[in-house]
Amino acid sequence: MEPVTERDIRASFVNCSKGDAKRLSVPRDLGERPWDDLDFLGWNDPSYAGRCYISVPGEDGLISIALRHETGGSGKTQMCTICLTTHSGGGVSLMTAAKAGESGRRGNTVGTLMCTDLACSLYARNKKSPAMGSRYREDLTAEEKAQRVRENLAAFLGRLFS
Repeated sequence: MEPVTERDIRASFVNCSKGDAKRLSVPRDLGERPWDDLDFLGWNDPSYAGRCYISVPGEDGLISIALRHETGGSGKTQMCTICLTTHSGGGVSLMTAAKAGESGRRGNTVGTLMCTDLACSLYARNKKSPAMGSRYREDLTAEEKAQRVRENLAAFLGRLFS
C-alpha cells in the first residue's frame, strides 16, 4: 500500500457524513506504518471503544469506512474472514458498517468477522502472530495470502455498495 495522509483518509469516507469524517480519530503515526506490508490501513478509535476504521486503496482511489464492533469479544475461538487467522478470546470481532449511500442512511448495515486489531495484512505475511490462536498450515506464499486478503476485503466492500 502506498502511504496516505490524514487529508487523504478524511476525504475518502463513504459511509459517514463529512462532519463525522472530520471529527473521527486518525492515527498520528502514519509516517511510521509498515506501508510495504499493508494491504489496507486499519485502526481502532482510542476515543470510542468499539469504533474502528479502515482505508483501502482501490482503482478509483482510497476508500475509507467506519466500522463498529462489540468490545470484550465472545471468548470463543474464531477465524477472521479476511486473513483466515484464528484467534481465541476477543481477537476476532463481528465488524459492522453502515452501507454506503441512501441504503446506509436508512440504517442498513453489512458485517464480517475480522481481526479486532485490524492487522490482517501482517498476519497474512507472517509479520505478526496471534496472541492465542493459530494460522492453519497452508502451502501458499506470503504474497498469495496477501492477495487473498485483498480479494476477501474487496468482497466485503462490494457488499457495502450493493
